[in-house]
Amino acid sequence: MPFSAKRKLWNGGVRSLVYLASGLTVGLLLFLIGYILYRGIPYLSWKLLTGETSYIKDTIGILPNIVNTLYIIVVAMAVVLPLGVGAAVYLTEYAKSKRAVALIEFAAETLTGIPSIIFGLAGMLLFTQLCGFGAGILAGGLTLVMMILPTIVRTTQESLKTVPQSYREGALALGAGKWRMVRTVVLPNAIDGIVTGCILAIGRIVGESAALLFTAGFGLKLQGFSKALHASSATLTVALYVYASEQGQIDTAFAIAVILLALTLLINFASAYAGRRLKR
Repeated sequence: MPFSAKRKLWNGGVRSLVYLASGLTVGLLLFLIGYILYRGIPYLSWKLLTGETSYIKDTIGILPNIVNTLYIIVVAMAVVLPLGVGAAVYLTEYAKSKRAVALIEFAAETLTGIPSIIFGLAGMLLFTQLCGFGAGILAGGLTLVMMILPTIVRTTQESLKTVPQSYREGALALGAGKWRMVRTVVLPNAIDGIVTGCILAIGRIVGESAALLFTAGFGLKLQGFSKALHASSATLTVALYVYASEQGQIDTAFAIAVILLALTLLINFASAYAGRRLKR
């Protein structure tokens, strides 16, 4: 067989395997989403979404869990964004020691591979016991900060590196200071990467349960923001775990899974839209 024919046959086989793998991945995703929607949508109701769980009244509602999820997103992102973006700017624009930068980057990469349950145990010891915050939104949010900080730092760093050096040189040549150059030229051109990091971080916050079991608690009661900071408050994922494993409410768990899917899609679209508006 001629070499060109063998090469064509090889390329066709590899292309077929790629298409097969892509099709299996998409098919599995569609199957999971479809099965969750099939099991969960029939049990969605206005009463479930706006009600509160009460053992006395024998009612089930997930409004407190939706609110707690939003609380913990706000707390975690309010802390991690200044830290993560600031650290990335320092490492990319100001740090002079390449060895120190490499060490910090290695530490960040290592942190991303640590299981979330380890972060939960560390957060329980540090925030709920040593700092005395107690199980609640504050302890859970700070624990999530430790988990998502490497993601924010690394994605922001890579985005800052894509900004052409000529932009920096042009701003400095026009008389702008270092910080003004970073604030008015570099960061606006790196906003896409920062938004991408935020999307990834929020997605992990919404889907996290193992770490929050030890730090945010199992509370199913609706509370104000200030009180929820130091009171046991279950997020949607924790509530899903409680209803599925401890109370045997599988139908309610699937309904919560539908809400999580919808919330994740909403956050992604909102973040992408905000990124486009900021870039303009």
